[in-house]
Amino acid sequence: MIARVWSVVIKEFIQIRRDPRTLAIVLALPVMQLILFGYAINTTVDHIATVVLDQARDAQSRRFLASFFNTGYFDMTAQVGSLNEVRQTIDAGSARVGIILPPTFSHDLLAGRSPQAQLLVDGSDPNTAQTALLVASTLAQGAAQGHAVDLRPVVLYNPAMQSINFMIPGLLGLIMQFQTLLLTAFAVVRERERGTLEQLVVTPIKPWELMLGKILPYVAVAFANMLFASAIGRFWFGVEFAGSFALLVALAGLFVLSSLGLGLLVSTVSQTQTQAMQMALFIMLPSIILSGFVFARENMPHPIRELGLLIPLTYFLQILRGVILKGVGVEVLWPQVLALAVFGVVVFGLSANRFRKTMD
Repeated sequence: MIARVWSVVIKEFIQIRRDPRTLAIVLALPVMQLILFGYAINTTVDHIATVVLDQARDAQSRRFLASFFNTGYFDMTAQVGSLNEVRQTIDAGSARVGIILPPTFSHDLLAGRSPQAQLLVDGSDPNTAQTALLVASTLAQGAAQGHAVDLRPVVLYNPAMQSINFMIPGLLGLIMQFQTLLLTAFAVVRERERGTLEQLVVTPIKPWELMLGKILPYVAVAFANMLFASAIGRFWFGVEFAGSFALLVALAGLFVLSSLGLGLLVSTVSQTQTQAMQMALFIMLPSIILSGFVFARENMPHPIRELGLLIPLTYFLQILRGVILKGVGVEVLWPQVLALAVFGVVVFGLSANRFRKTMD
């Protein structure tokens, strides 16, 4: 009996050795999960990017601002000269909080009155917004020479700080990536498994025509799902679209281009649908964790945060939340649009070229 069981064990090890792609993914996936979950997931909110408009510009105002930045909860990323610049900085996502001190701040303080200050908070991420409001309110009590500061907070974009307004735009991007990546990869690998891909190759159809015919149905499916999910988000969950839906659909085309490229790339390195599923998981897991879908990228260590810049979903989530929640346009989102366009063209071009070579 032992000999028979041992012979089966040996056979299985031989099968594993003959499938190096699956073995590599199985061995690498736990390591990637440990690194991502260990370093990228951080529920502690600190180092919140903050823009400052200090109209007093004296020792008292600087001392009050220092009480914020010395805590480690706030990091000053910019000091501007007007309220409009504060809004522009928050609109662009370069800062999550704006602190505005009026010209009379120090005069009121020295006169024994409670000086006023305004706090603008980006409410599109409720977790960060709630932390910023709580810490700022605590610091304002007795922070300036023993006098409480009359801090007047204003929550932008998502005044009720409902988490559903944060999640729905992210889910739109995640659904589109998952659909286009997985279905495109499966469409090609399924033909290879059945042996019909070779039959298509010997027909007069050209590789680019075959590729186009394969991916166009899934482009239509991805956009249909986006429209359906958007309708659910708007009419069922009550998420208001502050910006242009037509602009959102147009920019989604750039994101679909990059996702199709990733799907084609997976199809060229996978021999079976199981391998395609494993490769898709290998791509989707970092996309979910490092893109800012759930966890704020600002709280991640620098090397991990930089890895997120290699993920197209990172840029598309900023576009989605910028258009849907903030109502901003290309004039604000152009860095994300440009990065997404470059990524999409490069990845799709390389994947299409590799697909063509495998067909030849």
